[in-house]
Order: sequence, then structure tokens, then C-alpha cells
Amino acid sequence: MESQTFGRDERIRKRQDYLRIYQQGVRRTSARFTIITCRNRTGVRRLGMTVSKKAGNAVQRNRIKRLLREFFRLNKSRLPASQDIVIIAKRGILPLTYRDVCTELGSCLIQRADV
Repeated sequence: MESQTFGRDERIRKRQDYLRIYQQGVRRTSARFTIITCRNRTGVRRLGMTVSKKAGNAVQRNRIKRLLREFFRLNKSRLPASQDIVIIAKRGILPLTYRDVCTELGSCLIQRADV
């Protein structure tokens, strides 16, 4: 059984990595998110998030990020390996529940992994 943690090596932290993913990645959109996926050489699936001030105040932005991290943590074994995933929250997505996140991202990411 794979660990259900969200470790440091599973995060996209450097600006250079974000720019590479934005340029080379494949974009998919849903009602609340834009998802960019790109292959990486590390062999680890990594997550990056962008939630701008247009999405709400700091409390609301942090809640969105917590929900995204939780989705990734619990579903990372179902996501493709060696993949960088950047999730960009769109404007006006609140109120948002964990079930909404699972439904929307599950249809975009997990279904794609099975193909």
C-alpha cells in the first residue's frame, strides 16, 4: 500500500518548474479549475496549485488549497506516475465542498490515468 502523505518531493515549488509546465503541458478545463499536466523525469507525481486573489480572501484561498491537497493525497495512487499536475482555481468557485472537488477533478485526472 502506498503512503498517503503529501511529502516535500511531491510538491512543485520552483518558478522554473511552473514555467516549464505552463509552456509544455496539456491544458484541460472544467467548470471550476484549469488543469495542466506535463511529464517529468523524476518518476514522482507532483502537484502545484495556483489560487489568485480573485478566488476570494486568504481564508477562502487556503480552504481551496487544503481541499486540492487532500484530493491529491488520497488519490495519488490512481494518478499517472511521472506527471506534474498544476491546478489553477477559477474566479468565483465558492462555495466549494470536498465532494465537488472529487467529482470535478476525478473526471479530469483519474479517468485520464486509466486510458
